[in-house]
Amino acid sequence: MTGATGRMAERLKTPLAVTLPLVLLLALVLSGQWPELRSKLSTSPKGLLAIGPNEVERVDIRSGSDSVTLRRQPGRWTIEGVDGAAPAELVSHIDTALKFLNVSQPSREIPASELAAESFAAFGLDPPAEVAVLETHSTAATTVNFGTTNPAGTSHYVRLSGAPTVYLMPRHVTEEWRLVFDMARRLQAKAGPAVAGRGADLLLPVSIAEVWAIEIVAGGKLIRFERDVQGAWFRHTGQHTHAAGSNTHMADPAQAPIIDAAFRGLDAAVAEKRIAPADAPHLAQYGLVHPTLIVLFYARDSSTPLARLEFGAPADPLDRYARLAPDGVIVTVAEFEPRRLTELLKAVGAGS
Repeated sequence: MTGATGRMAERLKTPLAVTLPLVLLLALVLSGQWPELRSKLSTSPKGLLAIGPNEVERVDIRSGSDSVTLRRQPGRWTIEGVDGAAPAELVSHIDTALKFLNVSQPSREIPASELAAESFAAFGLDPPAEVAVLETHSTAATTVNFGTTNPAGTSHYVRLSGAPTVYLMPRHVTEEWRLVFDMARRLQAKAGPAVAGRGADLLLPVSIAEVWAIEIVAGGKLIRFERDVQGAWFRHTGQHTHAAGSNTHMADPAQAPIIDAAFRGLDAAVAEKRIAPADAPHLAQYGLVHPTLIVLFYARDSSTPLARLEFGAPADPLDRYARLAPDGVIVTVAEFEPRRLTELLKAVGAGS
């Protein structure tokens, strides 16, 4: 009897030995972690702020003497002084900027014991370059001060008001807040009397100062322009050099001012007249199914375009049809806007 019992026990061990790993594997697939570790692993964010992005109800951003206020309302964000909801592209960057503060870890913390009164000026925090004040329904306002970059240019010095510590935060954190401020200020400018009075809209949703790469598609070719570490423009292929002993791109001093002048002209470019919604029949009618010129704008450290500007057929000898893809309506712009870009391509040896 004892032998039979032993053999039965051995037979039971085999399916158990197979089943237990399968159960653990299923738990890992469903939960993303081993069951016995679930209560031991922390899932709290490790970022600069513990405030959840969805908790923030008001954001005030200041840069120099300029400021903008953003308010969260049910189902939308609004810009103080601008009617209606903020556009989706701005809301996306607001959400990203708040998330970065919540999840991005400082690469270094400089405690008060290592700081002197003059340290804040050296870090670009006296005064700060930009300030973001975040308010929630249940907590006191939190003020984030953004300073200058570190010598390597990879991070920014950041300080929370009232706290003695200075943090070194990844560059993309500050760049995202600068982008939010820039886009919101341009929307305020659209609503201002100087623009509304002449019936014109700024064409681009972002300033060229916040753009670090531009791709132009013309004649079936893609030509890419970027900024070097100093912010000067260069054509990515054939019109730049490398710094000695490194792979850092350096702008050609002869080409850089030509490129800069062409792109700076886009800052003040306006949509002169709204023509039609961008549906299939109108896109075909106005030469925008196959645009003659496509321009893509990229922020620093990003591979996702901030904006895509398409130029279509001529409206008349002085104007051309255009739109911001994918959601913008069809408008007319002055013919010299796309011509400025085609002349740039010729000037850098990329045009026909």
